Amino acid sequence: MARYTGPVCRICRREGIKLFLKGERCYTDKCPIAKHHPAPGMHGATRHKPTEYAIRLREKQKARRFYGVGERQFRRYFARAARSRGVTGEELLRLLERRLDNFVARAGFATSRAEARQLVLHGHFTVNGKRVNIPSYWLRPGDVVAVKEASRDLEHFKLMRELAAHRTAPSWMSVDMDALMATVLRLPQREEVDAPVDEHLIVELYSK
Repeated sequence: MARYTGPVCRICRREGIKLFLKGERCYTDKCPIAKHHPAPGMHGATRHKPTEYAIRLREKQKARRFYGVGERQFRRYFARAARSRGVTGEELLRLLERRLDNFVARAGFATSRAEARQLVLHGHFTVNGKRVNIPSYWLRPGDVVAVKEASRDLEHFKLMRELAAHRTAPSWMSVDMDALMATVLRLPQREEVDAPVDEHLIVELYSK
């Protein structure tokens, strides 16, 4: 699947909101959004009233880029959420939160989802004792995600242990940074998902 490989700060500028795509840099004054940079392109600074369709499209793009998934994959997630018995928008976010790369980032084993995706692809994690290198792998309550034994002495994970004191993991997971292990306690509720999106607008976009 083709993936965007350009400057990620450009994406945040386009959406006009921090999507935390570049890890620790997003929390500093170096973030372009903090400097009030306009949207990219020669017409980026032009102000115009967006149409109803444009508002809903931007919300979908924000969600897609926040979680780092492609268009076709996002459509499949929405179709699955629409078939579920729960509220479609909430089920969509719950599916995205259950991705292994998102869980790794939420647990504090990586500074961003892009970094988490790379770590998973390189085979640094196990799920219930078995090596998993699929970023889109869906986790279930009771699953235990751990850093592979051979990878625990890497400088990256030593740094993650140091940064853990400044982070708080979501309440739907249990994290043991000393053991480099995290457990899915239950599925996340909407109020526990801090994704900067309005899922109702995404549902309206796909319902037309």
